[in-house]
Amino acid sequence: MKCALLCLIVISAPAAGADAEKKCVPTRPDMLGPFYQPGAPERSKVGEGYVLTGIVRSSRDCSPIAGARIEFWLTGPHGQYDDDHRATVLSDEKGAYSFQSNHPPGYYGRPPHIHIRVSAEGFRTLVTQHYPEGGKTSAAFDLVLLEGNPG
Repeated sequence: MKCALLCLIVISAPAAGADAEKKCVPTRPDMLGPFYQPGAPERSKVGEGYVLTGIVRSSRDCSPIAGARIEFWLTGPHGQYDDDHRATVLSDEKGAYSFQSNHPPGYYGRPPHIHIRVSAEGFRTLVTQHYPEGGKTSAAFDLVLLEGNPG
């Protein structure tokens, strides 16, 4: 029993230089959908009732990515896509972002979701979606990008 506990401690202890080798799992891509339009206005609020926050990070070492361009689009409370529910937010110097909207309703069998497109110099563009949980008014959703050409 004594050895089992000691072995567990040794196995779970971080290796030297583990911080230098830290990697973040890239955010899973998801479909762009037919309603994306480039050029969403820069604003962090398109409604009320739901707040999405997070940090944009590099998958290589989890470092924050400042100045990432994060585009959001979602259906309004009426269940339709429109220009009033599109926004662009830039991550701050610590890679952080905050976006406020209505809680998007589901439609045509799709669960409630917020579309997200993230681009940053030196990183591949990420298209993904966030799926708010019913009854929740906020969520944290980090966006982890792969290095490479934006395309």
